[in-house]
This record gives sequence, C-alpha cells and structure tokens, in this order.
Amino acid sequence: MRDSAPSPDRPGHDDAAAGLLDRRRCLVRLAALALAGGAVPAHAARRRPGRDSAAASLPAPVDQLPAALRQALEASGLPLESFGLHAQPLDGGEALLSWQAARPFVLASTSKLLTSMAALDLLGPAYCWRTRAYLSGPLTQGRLLGDLVIRGGGDATLTSADLLQWFREIQAQGLREVWGDIVINREAFRLRPEDLATTPEPTPERPHHVRPDALALDAGVVRVALRSDAGGRTDIEVTPPLHDVRLVNSLGRGGGCAASAVLRDDGSQLQPQLQVSGQWSPRCGAQQIRFAPVGVRDLGARAIEGLWLQAGGVLRGRVVEHDGGTPTPWRVTEAGGGAAPFAEHLSAPLSVQLREMNKRSDNLIARHLMLSLAPDFPDRSATAEAARLRMREWLRRRGGLRDEAVVGLDTGSGLSRLERATPQAFVHLLQRAARGPHWKLLQRTLPVAGVDGTLEGRLRGSAAQGRAWLKTGTLLDTRGLAGCVQTRGGRMIAVTLLAHHPDQNLIAGAVPALDACVDWIAHLA
Repeated sequence: MRDSAPSPDRPGHDDAAAGLLDRRRCLVRLAALALAGGAVPAHAARRRPGRDSAAASLPAPVDQLPAALRQALEASGLPLESFGLHAQPLDGGEALLSWQAARPFVLASTSKLLTSMAALDLLGPAYCWRTRAYLSGPLTQGRLLGDLVIRGGGDATLTSADLLQWFREIQAQGLREVWGDIVINREAFRLRPEDLATTPEPTPERPHHVRPDALALDAGVVRVALRSDAGGRTDIEVTPPLHDVRLVNSLGRGGGCAASAVLRDDGSQLQPQLQVSGQWSPRCGAQQIRFAPVGVRDLGARAIEGLWLQAGGVLRGRVVEHDGGTPTPWRVTEAGGGAAPFAEHLSAPLSVQLREMNKRSDNLIARHLMLSLAPDFPDRSATAEAARLRMREWLRRRGGLRDEAVVGLDTGSGLSRLERATPQAFVHLLQRAARGPHWKLLQRTLPVAGVDGTLEGRLRGSAAQGRAWLKTGTLLDTRGLAGCVQTRGGRMIAVTLLAHHPDQNLIAGAVPALDACVDWIAHLA
C-alpha cells in the first residue's frame, strides 16, 4: 500500500526497482554468513534515555543489535535512527533483537494486522456484512407499488456478479417490476470531510485510494476488458454495466498493444462517455484496464440500474440516492418495531476477508473493517470517531496500552500517517493475540515469505522462505514488516520491523535490510 504511487504492496512489486533484488540477496547472505561462521552476535546493550516512553505496563526495552544486522542496516544507506526493530519469542522471554523499540514509527500497511486482531476479538471470524433490500409499498403480481430500497451494509467485497445474482434471486422471489424508484441508502457509514483528510485523495490511476462507501461496488473500480478476435474485431466489456453511459471506441489498429480508458462527465454531454483509446491489434489478445472513476455523477445509480435491467427486471422510476430526509421503511418506529428486509445478501465471512485484506494489502477492506468496529454497527451508522474510540478501548482492555503514543490507529489501513506504534508495543499485541483463540486463523491470513501475497517475490531462497508470516507496509517514506518468524529450531518469534526516512530514494534500501533481519531470525536455533 502506497500513498501517492501505484501500490507496491502487491505480489512482486517490492522487487521492481532495478538492482534492489541483488542488493537484498547480498545483505541477507551477509547476515547468514556471519552466523554460519560462528560469529557471536555483539549486542550494543544499553538503555537509551530520552525516548518516547511506552505504556507503564511495558518494561523499557534494551537496545540489542547484533553485529551482522548492524552491518546490514548500515549497508542500506539509511541512518540507524531510521529503524525501529523488536523481536521476541511469541510465548514470552527475552528480546532477541531490539532497536529503538520504544519509539513510535509510522506503520503503513502493517497496521492492517492490528485491525485484524481487533476485528477477530470484537466481531468474531464468522461475522458477515449484510446488504439489504426493503419494500416501501405492496407487492402485487410481481409489481412493487412503491420503492425498492437497497441499503448498503459496508461490504467492501461486493461485486457486480454478486449484485446481479442477488437481483435475480429477488426477481425469483416475485419482485419483477419496480413501479417506484430504486433508492440507494449509504447511511451505514457517516463520514465527515475531516475524517478523510488524513488519507490521499483518490485518483483514477490509484484505485487503492478509493474511500469507504457503505454500498461500494467492485471496490469502487471500473474494469474495461478488451478482447480481439482473428478477424481484427475488438470486443469491449465494461464492469459494472453502466446504464445510459455511452461507450466510445477510439482504438486504432496498429502495431502497439496499449489502451487506456477514461470516463468523461463534464456536464456538457447529455450522458457520460466512456472513451477507450490507444493502439490495438488481433495479436494483443486480452487486456483489462482498471481505474477509479473519480468525480463522476450518479455512477453507483447507473451501475445498479444496469444490473437490475440485466437481471431481467423492470424499473418504471429511476435509481436515486437517499437524501436522509425522507422516512424509510427500515427505520425503527416510535412503537419499537422495525420493518424486516425483503431480501438480504451476505458477504464472505470475516475470516475470508482478512485473508484477502492481508495477503493483497487491500485498503478498502481495511477501512470498512475499521468502521465496522463502531458500536452497534450496522443498526447505528458508523462514524470514524466511534470506531477509533472502540479501537482505543480494545487496546486498553486487550493489551493494557493506555498511551496513544504507543499505538494509535486512524483508518485501520495504514494510509494515514497518524497510524503509529512502537515496535515493542506491536510485538506485545502479537504475543497477546497468540494466546487467544484466533491466532492460527490470523497467521494464515498473512503473506508467507517467498510464497504468496505481497511477500511472494521476497526472501526467496533464504532460511525464512515458507517460515515467515508477515504483513508488509509501504508508503513513500516508510517500509515495514510485522508478524512472526519460525527459527531453524522451531521457535516462533514475534517481530515488528519498521523504517522511516523522508528521502524516497534512500528508503528503498530499507527493504533488503529488513529482509536481512527476518533471515537472521530464521537462522536462529
């Protein structure tokens, strides 16, 4: 997850920089050779006064930086002060590695691991998000003489295919024609402009910055699929299907295979236009263009209308956004009763969504998950402040961490630089989680070094391959790893390894240095 560039927290992206892989292998080998040669780790063991203090429940850490790792950190080109490191057995005991462990560091996407812990504790692994349909009038002979209200429940993984199938099921239940409007209700999330100010503005080319939406569809992304046949004809398929959006095919035939798509809605046209342009030929095969349609009016309404019609339904009215002023049928009445939904779509359970979130570092799932922690959600609309308060209460109750300088979460995704923690406190929470009922499940959601997720291209051929379960974190000025590593002797070690430096070129050197720390731990007995 990155704040102003395409996300490298995708499989293989962290190895994209030229020469970085060779440098990483060199540093990992340096740490391994130091151990293989019988070098005894030289600990610079001293207490460092003047650091940001941890919560009273955590002892002041002692800096311990083995000689091999000091060399690896220095070889990164970053000052040692740029790193915050802590590694301790998962079941307790003395720290094996500690450096600036009581100083808060920006977490980047490693914060998703903390969000995961809280969600498993507070919601449970079987928790599902519910998208509901309500009727505002009588249903007679397949005709709804009123509005069909679609209330989003915060499902970040709802797709066009899901909604299309659900609409078909609704129609099979007997609702085929809506004589009123389809009303979209997104009130499950109530976010103010200031709640969004700490994260980057979404742009078409950076869909990983899409903001929370209680009725998000296809993660707020439009996909344009191009397929060419032998006759030179190019088929264009748009997902979700956008009702009353004009598709303009401006592709030129040529030797290149480069296409782009843009959704134009400047108000000068009667209908928005989706323009696909570039060079395309039969040999290009298939390609998919993904972009976030920022600033396009009524996009959700157009998608829902397109899917309702595609499912075979009839709509006499329009698709409109609920404005919050008109009474709606699911509101609890003064008598204490509430209307039952006509139909309900359940998301995949939390246990499945966590795997998707952590393996791929999905920001939207994390942000929705954080908001879902708000008390009484979804019966009461979630606010960012309510979610943060419940997270702080969880940190106090679960980890005894009362100082927000020790651990602080904002959006739950790591996109906000207000999300910080000390490496020691993070490890402490990992140790607490390991004693809980959901640890094995949580561990399975994390990328595995050299195997899958955002670690697929890292630590291959090292002692840590297949034996390190770590959440990665990447911002322009931050790199991080957090999770657990199994030593050669079979011990499980909780680790939090963070690096921060304002120079975006220098911070890239933190990746091989942090990998060297993981490999060093994996070599231990």
